[in-house]
Amino acid sequence: MAEVSYRQASRLYPGSPPVRAVDALDLEIADGEFLVLVGPSGSGKSTALRMLAGLEDVDEGAIHIDGRDVTNTPPKDRDIAMVFQSYALYPHMTVAENMGFALKLKRLPKAEIAQRVREAAALLDLTPYLDRKPKALSGGQRQRVAMGRAIVREPAVFLMDEPLSNLDAKLRVETRANIAALQKRLGTTTIYVTHDQVEAMTMGHRVAVLKDGKLQQCDTPRNLYERPQNAFVAGFMGSPAMNLKTVALTAGGARLDGLTVPLPRATLAAAEAAGVDRIQLGVRPESLRPAREGEQAAKLTVELVEELGADAYIHGSIRIGDTPERFVVRAEGRRAPQIGETVEVTIADAGDVHAFHPESGERLPDA
Repeated sequence: MAEVSYRQASRLYPGSPPVRAVDALDLEIADGEFLVLVGPSGSGKSTALRMLAGLEDVDEGAIHIDGRDVTNTPPKDRDIAMVFQSYALYPHMTVAENMGFALKLKRLPKAEIAQRVREAAALLDLTPYLDRKPKALSGGQRQRVAMGRAIVREPAVFLMDEPLSNLDAKLRVETRANIAALQKRLGTTTIYVTHDQVEAMTMGHRVAVLKDGKLQQCDTPRNLYERPQNAFVAGFMGSPAMNLKTVALTAGGARLDGLTVPLPRATLAAAEAAGVDRIQLGVRPESLRPAREGEQAAKLTVELVEELGADAYIHGSIRIGDTPERFVVRAEGRRAPQIGETVEVTIADAGDVHAFHPESGERLPDA
């Protein structure tokens, strides 16, 4: 096991000016931590992982594993094991041979290889399949074999690059739970790359959000959801995404159709100090609810209803000034309105409202 640190690490690709695929990344991963790197396509998350693996150069800064500078160390000497999106199994070898191949190259005794393979297979429920070839396995079983191949090496750090992308939805849910449980049992430092924020929220001890090669925020899943540092993180984390709209400020708060959304004094003072009369207002779908009679409310014209059993997501539009803007509201599945209806909605809890600078997107203080 080991600590990992990126110290102002950058990866530059040729161009005029050079393209910073990863830009001055500063990140500390604790011994035994499960850290998830998440972001949209092109955010630099896979490049950052490959830099740690030694598969991409570090053009600026440094990378340390367990206090040792490995910036210029060959991949084979970094004591890491990587699980890729593709299983990359040898089709002519059995499961046991695939899992033990790296140990065979190290010329370990056959008895030790067999023991390590058996132990990893037991962890991954692969014992009945050790004599099968990959073509006789399902996608989920093949992915477990790829993980077993990494586990038997007993590395200091596991690196996983979108390992669930080739699995169907149900198997993804099952396998991500298995990976999280396995990591907890082994206690090995793990860095996991995904573009799926649901995977990130459900698996990582902490989640690092990247955009255009820059680290936006690194925190626990709960803090990322409840205290996003900027509008990008607010809109990226959570499904469905947070409603983010630029609205006018009044003395009482932010104006949303017929509803004045109350804002903390500190937020209003910060907006005034910044010289802005508008903010980016962030409200998650579950923070909006149907209004009761006599309450201030915004009128939502229903355009689509997604019924999900207990819950329903109502997609519609609310007028901001003269422009209808798209909003999503979560409602009870049995009380969902019909397409074309107009329903009045209000804020469920003023504490769940987020305010960001209209230009920089940075969070405005609320205390």
